[in-house]
Amino acid sequence: MRPSRRPAATSRRAPDDVSAPILDALRRRRRVSGRVALVAAHPDDETIGAGASLHLFENLLLVHVTDGAPRNLADARAAGFVDAQGYARARRAELLSALQAGRADPTLVELHAPDQGASACMAELSLALAALFSRHATQAVLTHPYEGGHPDHDATACAVHRAARRSSPALSIVEFASYHADGQGGIATGGFLPNGSAATAVALTPAEQAAKRRMLGCFATQRATLAPFGVAQEAFRAAPEYDFSQPPHPGALHYERYDWGMTGEAWRALAAA
Repeated sequence: MRPSRRPAATSRRAPDDVSAPILDALRRRRRVSGRVALVAAHPDDETIGAGASLHLFENLLLVHVTDGAPRNLADARAAGFVDAQGYARARRAELLSALQAGRADPTLVELHAPDQGASACMAELSLALAALFSRHATQAVLTHPYEGGHPDHDATACAVHRAARRSSPALSIVEFASYHADGQGGIATGGFLPNGSAATAVALTPAEQAAKRRMLGCFATQRATLAPFGVAQEAFRAAPEYDFSQPPHPGALHYERYDWGMTGEAWRALAAA
């Protein structure tokens, strides 16, 4: 069967009464006192998307869906580790150093899915996130957009959206910019696909840029991976209503260029299941 190439249907809804104040506070660089959860696929995704802004959140629950260690050990061995456990511990230590460098003090939770394997456990992740949001009394969630950059990013987005709908009332979702295919064989960073509400682009001050540069520098094992990401701005938006049964954009997805055992068609089948 030929997979559908129609991009994921979205509605361009206006920011609601919870996400709008968060977006305004991020733009004005003011403290956010509400109870917010940030759900990221890997240790370093929170820094890529919102590193210079993390210290603004006074009641932040930072959840990592994976441990950052693919089980095929290719990345672990390239970084000098003999097993996934040692590599995961190193990435955790890098995260703690980055948070300290960014003056951020969130509550940390790990869901321990294997890196590159979150797509296989989206239902379990959704249930775990819903329980976390309830215990934390979460009012809004920051997470990845659905853009085909990495299957774990898309799995995280899908699990967050389903967990948010389980909450009563349904939680507001704010997205931080990640990365996706640029349509020319490369990678686009720092912005969103044009499939949702307008982004709030925050121009970082020289001091904020320096802090974010220090944070990124803490991830020594990810130096090559993080090279394309700049520090000039951070971008956020109210999440659109995704149709996860459709591809996020026409053409090849960024992660389909890599031998990660996942295609867009296979991912959408897992999301449907």
